[in-house]
Amino acid sequence: MSTPKITGKSILFSAPSGAGKTTIVRYLLERFPNLVFSISACSRDPRPGEVDGNDYHFLGVEGFKQKIEADAFLEWEEVYANNYYGTLHEVVEKLWSEGKVVVFDVDVLGGINIKSKLGDQALSIFVQAPSIGELERRLRARSTETEEKIQMRMARAEEELALAYKFDVILENDNLENACTKAETIVTNFLNR
Repeated sequence: MSTPKITGKSILFSAPSGAGKTTIVRYLLERFPNLVFSISACSRDPRPGEVDGNDYHFLGVEGFKQKIEADAFLEWEEVYANNYYGTLHEVVEKLWSEGKVVVFDVDVLGGINIKSKLGDQALSIFVQAPSIGELERRLRARSTETEEKIQMRMARAEEELALAYKFDVILENDNLENACTKAETIVTNFLNR
């Protein structure tokens, strides 16, 4: 995979499913006008209410594989069998050209991969729920996943938690309001350096 020309800063948020990273990212996007969300590409079908180009770039499995062959991704991963997620070079480069700070909401391995390519121009934040049990409770409360998917996500969460040390910051989300306030301080410090 090639690296885009790094012309701007980025902030990476990663976490096991259910840790609250997406809610924290939305909070920050409302408070910092120069932050903009990098819309990831994926191979899965849209969930109810999701819009192509707004929530994800829904490529389908074959379309995603074609983009891999074309070296169009900053990073990509097969998260589950035939379930791909990735970050398109063109999306990131366009946002940097507009003077924006690119915010990534990516899986843990994707966050590690992007950080390794962007170095000090990226701040990597691992969002962590207070316990595995709380992660499972949050996933079940969503009511969007089958039991099989919940079990897959829980098995993956244990692997992801073991990689938290590879991130610049570990942000515990035991209380959403506190986690959002801490995230705002962390991002402010990064943008001001």
